[in-house]
Amino acid sequence: MPEISNAAGSIDEVGEVNRAQIEHRATWMGLIYDEMIKAGIDAEPIIRRAIKRCGLIHGEIIKKRCADSGNCEDFRKAFVTDLGIKTFDMRPISADKNSLSVDFHYCALVSAWKKLGFDDKTCELLCDMAMDGDRGIAEVAGLKFILGSTIAQGCPDCKLRFQK
Repeated sequence: MPEISNAAGSIDEVGEVNRAQIEHRATWMGLIYDEMIKAGIDAEPIIRRAIKRCGLIHGEIIKKRCADSGNCEDFRKAFVTDLGIKTFDMRPISADKNSLSVDFHYCALVSAWKKLGFDDKTCELLCDMAMDGDRGIAEVAGLKFILGSTIAQGCPDCKLRFQK
C-alpha cells in the first residue's frame, strides 16, 4: 500500500471552518474507536452500525430535497454542495440520470486520523467505516454506492460512484 498523501489546498474561510469541523468529527470517531479497542471491545461492527444509522438519517434529509432521488442528476444537486466541493476538493463531478461520479482530492477525516498518529492501515479501516454513512445515504435514495480507490489507501483521490 502506498503511503497516504493528503495535501490540503487553501480555500476560503468558510471552507477552512468546515474542514476543521469535519476533522473534529473524525477525531471523535478515531478516539472512540481507539478506546474501544483498548477496552477489548470489537469496535468495528458497532461503529459501522452507528455510522450507517447516521447515513440513513442524512439520506432522508437529502431525499426530501430531491424531486426524484433515484435520478442521479437530482441526487447530485442535493448531495454535492458548493461547500462540500470546496471542503473535499471535489473534481471532476459528473452526473446523468443513472449515475453520479465524484472524485475527492482532499479528506479532512484522513487529516485528523493522521494527526492522531494512526497508522495507514487504521486510517484505511476508519475511512471504510466512515463510508458506511455514504452507503446509508445511497440506500435511502435507492442507489448503489461504489467506492473505488481512496486517499486512505494511499491513492491521490477518493472515487465515489452512485448508480441506479
